[in-house]
Amino acid sequence: MKTVFRTVFRAPRAVVDGAERPAAVLVEGGRISAILPLDIPLGGVTEIVLADDEVLIPGLVDTHVHVNEPGRTEWEGFASATRAAAAGGVTTILDMPLNSLPPTLDAESLRIKRKAADGQCAVDVGFWGGAVPGNERDLRGLLAAGAFGAKCFLLDSGVPEFPPLPDPRGAMRALGDAVLLAHAEDAAFIGEAHGVHYADFLASRPAAAEDSAIAGLLRAARETGGRVHVVHLSSAAALPLLAEARAAGVRVTVETCPHYLALTAEEVPDGDTRFKCCPPVREEGNRDLLWQGLADGVIDMIVSDHSPATPELKGTGDFGSAWGGIASLQIGLPVVWTEARRRGWSLAAVVERMATAPADLAGLQHKGRLAVGADADLAVVAPDETFTVGTLAHRHPTTPYAGRTLHGVVRGTWLRGERTDPDRPRGRLIRRGDT
Repeated sequence: MKTVFRTVFRAPRAVVDGAERPAAVLVEGGRISAILPLDIPLGGVTEIVLADDEVLIPGLVDTHVHVNEPGRTEWEGFASATRAAAAGGVTTILDMPLNSLPPTLDAESLRIKRKAADGQCAVDVGFWGGAVPGNERDLRGLLAAGAFGAKCFLLDSGVPEFPPLPDPRGAMRALGDAVLLAHAEDAAFIGEAHGVHYADFLASRPAAAEDSAIAGLLRAARETGGRVHVVHLSSAAALPLLAEARAAGVRVTVETCPHYLALTAEEVPDGDTRFKCCPPVREEGNRDLLWQGLADGVIDMIVSDHSPATPELKGTGDFGSAWGGIASLQIGLPVVWTEARRRGWSLAAVVERMATAPADLAGLQHKGRLAVGADADLAVVAPDETFTVGTLAHRHPTTPYAGRTLHGVVRGTWLRGERTDPDRPRGRLIRRGDT
């Protein structure tokens, strides 16, 4: 008979059902089997007792990660990305379909990507497919092979093998009840920007580009009845439009990212292309409105859009030519929490948007929550402890947060009840419909 290991996490502070409370979380066979009073006596268990300054939270779920392997593994890879995730309390990631070679556009390319990831992952990994012109017939095969949905760009993606999909209606119909994720910027509003001045780059990608593209995406969703998800929202001006569409029954969800919630255009030094991302980091007033959108529920979740590149591509000093992407997979929680606590948010509210809501987007009801029957994917966080961002586990630790002092130290991460170990990758490759 196979031995079932039983572990209890005794936490004076645990995030359960959207609030902090004392709890004893019993783990059996890799799943949470009970949530009990803190001091209940239990026999035959391994006990992990949290300190008074620690909080037990569900492992975070990051549904927007560019791992880039195979093909551009020199930018990032499954081993380094998932080590970084585990160090940051993230226990499940979903990999984006582009920047790898081949991009994940059909069942065969998904098979190639899964083969590249197999045996390397410190956390669980799932995969989005891609929607590009002409592959509508491949989308059902992608879903059948385990892809969680499909991602499209409404303008140039930055890599030639993943062309834009200006009319997403065919993809929406092909996907049925699966979600279409969209990078929503309208190319008609995008200008040229070269040189070291951040203000010029910001002006070249105005909020109107997002607002116009989101309006078109919502029209397509109304027409088809499709399910859509707006990735990395940076324009707060689009919030009323999104709220109105949702109230009218459009099936739309929205994410934003740590950099839009923590950084501001006013603080970006000229020539510091570590801050470059698309859409761009906007002004302080816009950031405040994004936080309000989170509070109001118009923005559902916070995910990293971890998009690293080599130092040669990222650090050119020219905002026109530098790669647009911010590396933050390992430090997303402390980046967000540092700003959230300043604004009076609870840790539980942050966890809801960084664990539960992304899990729900992907249909992973057994992830992102401390609940009976859920995977025992857990993290222990010291929310009041500070640290200075230094060396990170990403392949290239180039980040605009370098040298910043942040609140929230992740002291341990557990995957299905076992502590993660970078030397023993135990992450699973998960599929749409897994329970």
